[in-house]
Amino acid sequence: MSSVPKHATPGFLVWRLSMKWRVAVDRAVAPLGLTHAQYSLVASLYGMHRAGRRPNQRQLADHTGLEPLYVSKLARALETAGVVDRTRDPADPRAVQLSLTQDGREVARRAIRIVQGLLDQLLEPLGGLAGERTEAFTNELATLLDVPLDTPLDPPAEFTSHPD
Repeated sequence: MSSVPKHATPGFLVWRLSMKWRVAVDRAVAPLGLTHAQYSLVASLYGMHRAGRRPNQRQLADHTGLEPLYVSKLARALETAGVVDRTRDPADPRAVQLSLTQDGREVARRAIRIVQGLLDQLLEPLGGLAGERTEAFTNELATLLDVPLDTPLDPPAEFTSHPD
């Protein structure tokens, strides 16, 4: 029997799934000294480094969807742990560029392998990471993520007040 309420909304289900996956990733990367949010930064930096990019904190915030202030806080903690280097951006002296240290690259490689295995397990009902249903699910999620938030949303009619 499913633990999902019968009339759950898509938003509720996305929230529950994101919380379930966040907890799973937190547990999986904890032995490496990372949280899920730190993993998001480290894995993103690793991918950006492989693509020849050295992002500043704002660019990394845009990439991960995290708030810039939170990225700054996470980066400082990762710098203290010896995983990330923070330096002034030569193109913008107000900005801080981020890169992984040698230890950080090793932590990132290990964490990415762990999380890839976890995702394959979590996505098994859809055929695993390489499954056709997973690809379709990923495309649908990407479509929803592309919806801009700057458009004012009208509340559904049942939530608007009507004069009597």
